[in-house]
Amino acid sequence: MSEQMPPDPVRSPFSRRSLLRAGGGLAATTALLGTGAVFAGPASAAMPVSQRFDLTKPSYDEFRSKILHESHHVMQGFAFDNQNVRIFIVNARNGGTGDDLCVTQVNFSGEIQGSMHLNNAGHGVSIGVEPVGADSYIWMECDSDGPTGDGRGTALARFKFVNGGTPSVKKFLTGSDTITCATDPVNKRIAVRRKEGGKMFISVYPLASAAAGDFSAPLAHFAQPALADGPVTFQGYTIYGQYLYTLDGTGHENPADINSYVTCIDMNTGKVKSRALTKAGESLVFREPEGLGIYRSLAGETRLYLGFGSRSSMGNINRYANLFYKNVLID
Repeated sequence: MSEQMPPDPVRSPFSRRSLLRAGGGLAATTALLGTGAVFAGPASAAMPVSQRFDLTKPSYDEFRSKILHESHHVMQGFAFDNQNVRIFIVNARNGGTGDDLCVTQVNFSGEIQGSMHLNNAGHGVSIGVEPVGADSYIWMECDSDGPTGDGRGTALARFKFVNGGTPSVKKFLTGSDTITCATDPVNKRIAVRRKEGGKMFISVYPLASAAAGDFSAPLAHFAQPALADGPVTFQGYTIYGQYLYTLDGTGHENPADINSYVTCIDMNTGKVKSRALTKAGESLVFREPEGLGIYRSLAGETRLYLGFGSRSSMGNINRYANLFYKNVLID
């Protein structure tokens, strides 16, 4: 599943939710929202200068054609616990309402290590992970705005991953519109993506501040720029250093129809830095781009991971998870 986005959303800024959020108007000052804040004023950023990934370089396989705990739905977002060397992938539950999600823990061979369910959560475009000692805390959307596959989260959930357990959820930024998140495990930051006044904005916070419920001082806050000249199908994002990376494109039967792009955005300017077509996993059956994530290997190599869903054949109900990565950083 995917999220269709025009380059400059035309949804009215005076939707019912935005009016409630801004107290009846779109003020350029801070408006409190749940346990955090909305900043509807000019873009701002204070991200330390960093290297960025060269999106033109080849991608390498991590694993291919792995079934998750929920076998009939395509993978969505994923994230890494760098400290405990874990991967978490989210997708919809078999037989669920469409917004019931499952988080599957896998190892670097793609083998299932455990799973948890969070019902009426949303779509799972992107998730984050926060290591706390030997535990992994999942960050993801919750409180879906509708019990279907079109449902999107209205708050962020944080809970400890316990295989087979029921999440003990702490909620943040309640009352949001189409909210998701992504984590930078190297620099320990979290990015929050949501609609403000009908347009997608990105806000970045220290992960420790977010875990404490403090969303008052974002390191960056800017409107997501147009990713192309026309509409794109948004499929995920992540952050590393001063850069935001996005993935867009659609599923296809013919490798000649590949239209999956990775875009690098400088969060200090809010502008696109680079954009490149990716053919990672081009031989997969019905290859569909699904999610981005950052991981630093035990050997110290920083990687940008790209997720793709696939099938064994067009008629097979099972869906498979596939991960690839890029590892060339440039100034």
